[in-house]
Amino acid sequence: MNLRTILIKKSSIVTFLFLSVILFFYIGILQGKPAVSDIDAFIETSFQCDTKSEVNLNELVVYSSGKVLAEDVAKTLCNDDIISKQYGKVTSYWGYKTSDTIEFLGKGIADLILAKENLINAFMAESTYNYQAVVGFPDYTAYLISSKEKPRIDKSYFLDKRIGLLDYPTSRSGHILPKQLFKKLDINLENLDITYASSHTELRELLASGKVDLISSYWQDSDQQRFSKNYITPIRDNISGSRWYLKMQDENTDLLCAVQAQLTLLAHNQNSHYFNHVESFWECDSTQQTMKVGGSNAAN
Repeated sequence: MNLRTILIKKSSIVTFLFLSVILFFYIGILQGKPAVSDIDAFIETSFQCDTKSEVNLNELVVYSSGKVLAEDVAKTLCNDDIISKQYGKVTSYWGYKTSDTIEFLGKGIADLILAKENLINAFMAESTYNYQAVVGFPDYTAYLISSKEKPRIDKSYFLDKRIGLLDYPTSRSGHILPKQLFKKLDINLENLDITYASSHTELRELLASGKVDLISSYWQDSDQQRFSKNYITPIRDNISGSRWYLKMQDENTDLLCAVQAQLTLLAHNQNSHYFNHVESFWECDSTQQTMKVGGSNAAN
């Protein structure tokens, strides 16, 4: 190997390291402010409850993407007998930006976290913190949904429409994908009449009441009662659903099975047809021995 080749390779390595530093710095400022330094910054977006144990000082830390979900999950876990044997309280944090998820995921702060599979892979969270998928939601398609006509994908169509979107920057079907579509069509968001809603249910209420002409969301079977399937236009399909990941640094199969059971029950009690179709990744028997679905024994 000649000197020129060696110098080129060294230069490439230095360039890669430099770009890596810039990338992580860029992630920190992407939201227009420095990255959150520690968990204390999330205290105002947290909910805490006590388990049935009065003496246990251990804390189960949970992170999800919204206040209602964070509170529901915490209350469900606090009432579980097995979780009460191991923890004295459950603290459930929530955030609305990808950078919030990155803060918890990158540092392994959460014992239980709701995240996209691509983020888990990007931070190598399975190998670093042994986050294991417990339950997940199915892949889905994002649609433009109207009550009176089939939406068209062209610039002129959107300019005189009242559009309903989700006020959650992390929602792909209700926020990210429609805005990407508008950008692709060279539409300035300031020229659009956009109404923001706090949930997919509220989006549907806006559309059903005639306050907006179309919304961006997923399609569920119950929508057929108020809207026509002839008046939906796909934006993107095969969008991967979120998954709940549990940190399994120990072979704590009792905790794994309890968390999976409670999250599955909580999902089945939701009004949304989409969230009802939760997938469990572990098989638990009566002695709390587990087997990963579709795989070999994960714990004995």
